[in-house]
Amino acid sequence: MSNINISIKDEAYQFLQSHKGNKKSFSDVILEFKEWEQSRDIVRFFGILKNVDWKKRKASMSELRKEFEERL
Repeated sequence: MSNINISIKDEAYQFLQSHKGNKKSFSDVILEFKEWEQSRDIVRFFGILKNVDWKKRKASMSELRKEFEERL
């Protein structure tokens, strides 16, 4: 593992410091935010299709396929 020095604003440092606690490193805090951001991308889609009428959707897709095959 290598170390890299970066410059951040005091406000950013205070924010990281407040989330760090005694047992975590700054890298741990940053990586936790990275994992949270990635999981949030997936979570925003949970439940998005709960109000879909799947029988109607299936019938619509069948009709679309039928029309497509008739054109060929």
